[in-house]
Amino acid sequence: MHRCAPVARYDAAAFPIPRMDASLHGPATARLVAPRVSLASCVRAYLLRSTMHRPELPREQRLNRFPASPHCSLTWFIQGTCLMVEPEPPLPPRPSPPVLFAGPQERHTVSYNPGQVQAFMVLFFPQAMHALTGLDISRHVNEFGLVEELLDADWQAMTRAVSEAPDDMARIAILERFLEPRWQAARARGDAPGHLLGDWVQALGLHAATSSWGRSVRHLERRIKAWAGQPMRRLRRLNRAEQSFLRTRDALTSGEPVAWAEVAAEDGYSDQAHLCREVRDITGHSLTELARAARGDDESYWVYRIWS
Repeated sequence: MHRCAPVARYDAAAFPIPRMDASLHGPATARLVAPRVSLASCVRAYLLRSTMHRPELPREQRLNRFPASPHCSLTWFIQGTCLMVEPEPPLPPRPSPPVLFAGPQERHTVSYNPGQVQAFMVLFFPQAMHALTGLDISRHVNEFGLVEELLDADWQAMTRAVSEAPDDMARIAILERFLEPRWQAARARGDAPGHLLGDWVQALGLHAATSSWGRSVRHLERRIKAWAGQPMRRLRRLNRAEQSFLRTRDALTSGEPVAWAEVAAEDGYSDQAHLCREVRDITGHSLTELARAARGDDESYWVYRIWS
């Protein structure tokens, strides 16, 4: 496992980032696709990203801004490449691999595409990745790694098949045929909690508690970190901030006024300042900045625009 090894380092001299004042109009560059119902407790979503069908974006629009995330992911770079901007990778530049594994991220990240790109990403609930692969997720927090070093031969064969698929729908079909029997087997063994999309953090805690009956609180906390990579308190913070963002974005998009104090109270924050601090810590931006950017033309916020 090499920390951030697969991602090349962004060269500010070669790719200066001007002010973000470009306004672009054209076909959508990103989509979020939900998994089949039987995999809803395994896969959070598929993210489809392509700028190949539109004129090349200006440099400031080729950034990719991601919030801190509890999820694990696999990303296929079908065309184009990716360089890390924030945080700066500690190792010398390397070209992006065809497939990149990422563990949960405790801080927001920013990457950059030197040119046009087509990428396909699947987000896994962290405890599902643990159940399917046996990885101790706590060892991969804030890490990027090579599939060849982390996953077995069956997973490697699957990633090659996805890379060779003719389109995104075929990629999803290959992934789901691979995951379905493995996920059902994991659930039958009791290795993975069955949960719906909206309550996965609560379900994780319940599963850990019921499978650790009679054990100490410290043992329970270790088990949750092995499954999900982060302590339960942090997972709840991430889940709460996501719900606050979605609520705010939807209100602003529909033209409704937003009462920040009410949002904070409804989502369990002590006050408005607490809400703002947590969202900025997780995303690097205020809720207002995020919501406005997500509904506008700034392509670097494409993840926030399509998230649901």
